[in-house]
Amino acid sequence: MIIPCIDLMDGKVVQLIQGREKALEGGSPLEMLEKFRAFPQIQVIDLDAAMDKGSNDALVELVASRAVARVGGGVRSAERARALIQQGAFRVIVGTAAFDREKLAEIADAVGPDRLVIALDSRAGKVVTHGWTEATNITAEEVIRHLEPYCSGFLCTYVDKEGMLEGTDLGWFRRLRAATRHELTAAGGIATIDEIQELHKLGIHAALGMAIYTGRLNLEALARLNA
Repeated sequence: MIIPCIDLMDGKVVQLIQGREKALEGGSPLEMLEKFRAFPQIQVIDLDAAMDKGSNDALVELVASRAVARVGGGVRSAERARALIQQGAFRVIVGTAAFDREKLAEIADAVGPDRLVIALDSRAGKVVTHGWTEATNITAEEVIRHLEPYCSGFLCTYVDKEGMLEGTDLGWFRRLRAATRHELTAAGGIATIDEIQELHKLGIHAALGMAIYTGRLNLEALARLNA
């Protein structure tokens, strides 16, 4: 499955390079929903909430009420996770809180593991948290199996190439696929149909941002591929 991404910052739809530099702005959330209407799911990330710089709650609720959306960004409590589900989110994405086992258990209890996706974002081989601003000393491959009881899937972002349109690390995704039978969604640098097809062969979804916002990949062709 191909999943278009809507990343929110300062009330706008944006695309960042490696989570730091804003590269472009998209249309309004409703305009992007119209463009993505042929896709069964979308992914919404509140970047301000992820980086503890406020939130875009109204926009998140607007999008979640009109599409089948997996929503993340700053989900660090059971209350926040429940609120997103109540706003219409189909699934909730948890990153930083996944590495506090007590908080993770509370969130999983609040919304159910079937509604929870854990983000395992990697830079230079190590998991990064807090909006990709803090590095840990663990790898996604090491921790993924221990997190399986709390969720139904993992969103794995190869941050080294995020937003750069230089291709992703298929070898990393192969290792992750070998480490878990849970649903996997790949993100970060995916720039070609060939990469999407390779991921599909591995049974891994592809979350796409920069490649579709820049027109590198054609939405109509992707929708046909997704059918």
